[in-house]
Amino acid sequence: MTLSILMVLLGSVFMVVGFIGCVVPAIPGPLLGFIALILISIPGSWVLFPVWLLVLLGVGAVAATVLDNVLPALSSKKAGAGKAGIWGSILGMIAGSFLTPIGTIIGAFVGALLGEMIFNRENKQPLKAALGVFKGTMLAILMKLVVTGIMAYYFVTGAIGLFS
Repeated sequence: MTLSILMVLLGSVFMVVGFIGCVVPAIPGPLLGFIALILISIPGSWVLFPVWLLVLLGVGAVAATVLDNVLPALSSKKAGAGKAGIWGSILGMIAGSFLTPIGTIIGAFVGALLGEMIFNRENKQPLKAALGVFKGTMLAILMKLVVTGIMAYYFVTGAIGLFS
């Protein structure tokens, strides 16, 4: 098996797991997508993509990963959620991820709502707080999907360029 084929196959695995990581907590989706680009750049003698593009996509992957942790917290604070809502959201996302990607989304909302209702009883608007957590989580997921989707486009065009 040639190096090009091996790197495209390995990169494809990283890209697929990267997309999964966009909705499943604890898997750094955009960073895995970026690794896929690096993997096919190796047999491409680093000429498949301009250096500025790789740097830009690398910064985008890091930024998306950092914002993934910040956006739900900022959104929940703005909506009046307490730590219980945030932790409930995280635990709900993890529990929901064992079901389906949709389970991750539903789990984030339900976990935030239950966390607020059970542990933050002074909050008179637990639904508003849970919706804030949900909004931040959805925004983070969308951002990660967009960044990873852009990388997937370049991955496919780079893989085609390897064999043409």
